[in-house]
Amino acid sequence: MGKLLKLPAGKLSRLADSQRKEELKKSLGDPPAPLFKETRELILSKCRPEKKEEVRAIFEKQPFGELERLVTQKLLDVVKGVAKEELESENWLHLVARLSGRTYEQTRVNILEFLDTDVFNVSEKNCVAFLEPLIDSWDIDLATFGMEIALSRRLAPGDPKKFEYVQREPNQPEEEPGFREFLQDPSLTGDATPHEIEFLRGLRVKGKRPTPLYYYRELQNLRDPLHFRVARSK
Repeated sequence: MGKLLKLPAGKLSRLADSQRKEELKKSLGDPPAPLFKETRELILSKCRPEKKEEVRAIFEKQPFGELERLVTQKLLDVVKGVAKEELESENWLHLVARLSGRTYEQTRVNILEFLDTDVFNVSEKNCVAFLEPLIDSWDIDLATFGMEIALSRRLAPGDPKKFEYVQREPNQPEEEPGFREFLQDPSLTGDATPHEIEFLRGLRVKGKRPTPLYYYRELQNLRDPLHFRVARSK
């Protein structure tokens, strides 16, 4: 066909390849637009200092890629949750208004607009009005993508919000009920170390629900030197 059309060698195949790429782009749609520079800077300013530059490098290499969308979405989810709970609290609205430099009426209207926004449409106005005053800091484990978000104690007192992304079997509970009961019984947990607790938390018995006594016995097995071989030095 190339010879018939008197095209240079390889020209036709390159044209066909270019056309296929264009068709693929149309079928997939346009990639998500990156966040506004000011919005990204505000989100990064809340990142834990020792992680900030590493996270910034990833954000800039992959504009609004998986990591930036994940972080932005989780920050939005947490702040939206607080806003929904406090929407009818006049004292809380007045405090947010004062911290964000807006009137009470503006703040209430902005909250309603904010609750309707999503990760692809978050604006600088949303960030300044709500992410800025409510988010104290956030951190992420880049190996597991587990996140911890600390909220302003003035606007949302309580423990930091933690999110983990781990592989689980279908219908597998987050934590075995028997393990929770084991933790609540000092006569069973005794002086169990954090390392031992984490080991026991990960134990699963397919098709069965272990009792608190099961975890107690596993703890004793873990401590019994007869159950382990001594590592030989080479």
